[in-house]
Amino acid sequence: MACRVLNVSRSGYYEWRGRPVSARDEDNALLLKYIEQIHADSRGTYGSPRVHAELTLGIGLPVNRKRVERLMREAGIQGLYRRRRSWTTVRDPHADPSPDLVNRQFAVDSPDRLWITDITEHPTEEGKLYCAAVMDAYSRLIIGWSIAHHMRTELVTDALGMAILRRNPEDNTTILHSDHGSQYTSWAFGQRLRAAGLLASMGTIGDCYDNAMMESFWGTLQLEILDTKQWTTRDQLANAIFEWIECWYNPKRRHSSIGMHAPVTFEALHTPPDATT
Repeated sequence: MACRVLNVSRSGYYEWRGRPVSARDEDNALLLKYIEQIHADSRGTYGSPRVHAELTLGIGLPVNRKRVERLMREAGIQGLYRRRRSWTTVRDPHADPSPDLVNRQFAVDSPDRLWITDITEHPTEEGKLYCAAVMDAYSRLIIGWSIAHHMRTELVTDALGMAILRRNPEDNTTILHSDHGSQYTSWAFGQRLRAAGLLASMGTIGDCYDNAMMESFWGTLQLEILDTKQWTTRDQLANAIFEWIECWYNPKRRHSSIGMHAPVTFEALHTPPDATT
C-alpha cells in the first residue's frame, strides 16, 4: 500500500531497503553517538563550539566544526544560552575606594598576577544564598570561594582566605580587583589584603565591564546551575555550587578564551616553569 501511495515499485523498495549503508552515513552515525555522549557529560550545556573542541582536543577526532553543527542541528541537540544577571553588592558611599590598577586590562602572562572577586546571590525556599568567589585571570580558575546565608564581610574574607592558602602569592605582586561593594571596602577585608601582601584594585562604580570576567563566570553559574530548578534548601544549592565549581568548572569545562581548555588543564599546559603557583 505504501508503495502504491508513493508511486514506488515493490522491487525498487526492497532493493533500496537491502542496499548497504554508505561509509559516510556510518561515520555520521558514530560521530553523532560521540556528540550525544559529550553533550550529556556536559550536563546538557555544551553547544557546537565546545562539543567540537571536546571531539578534537579531548578525543582526538579530526572533524570539521560545520559537520558537528549540522549533525547537532539535525538531532535537535543544542547548548544553553545565558542572560544578564542583576547586581548583588551594595556600595558604601562613605568608603575610601582603592585605585583602579587594572583599567579593563585583564590579560596576564602568568598565574597569580591578577585575581578578580565578586559576590552573587540566588533564592531558595528557605531564603537567599550568597556566594563569593576569587578567580585567577590567567586561567579563569576559581581559586577561592565561600557560601553563606548572609552578605557580611566574612563571606568575602573566607573566599580570599581559601585563595591565599591555595596559591601562597608573593608580596606585592598580585592584584586583587573588585567592585565598590561594602564588603570589599571594609576594614577587615583591607586588613586581610595587607597581611597577605596583595594589591587592592577597584573598578569604576556601576560598570560591569570593569569586572567582566567575574560577570561572565556568574552568568555561566546561573545558566548551568542556579536557574536549572527551584532550590528547596540552602544546603541543597550550596552542595550543587560546590560540586559544579570543584568537579566541573575548574577541571573539565572548556573555555573559548583559553584555547578551549579547562582552567586546570590550561595552567598545566601553559604555565611557565618559573611562575609562582
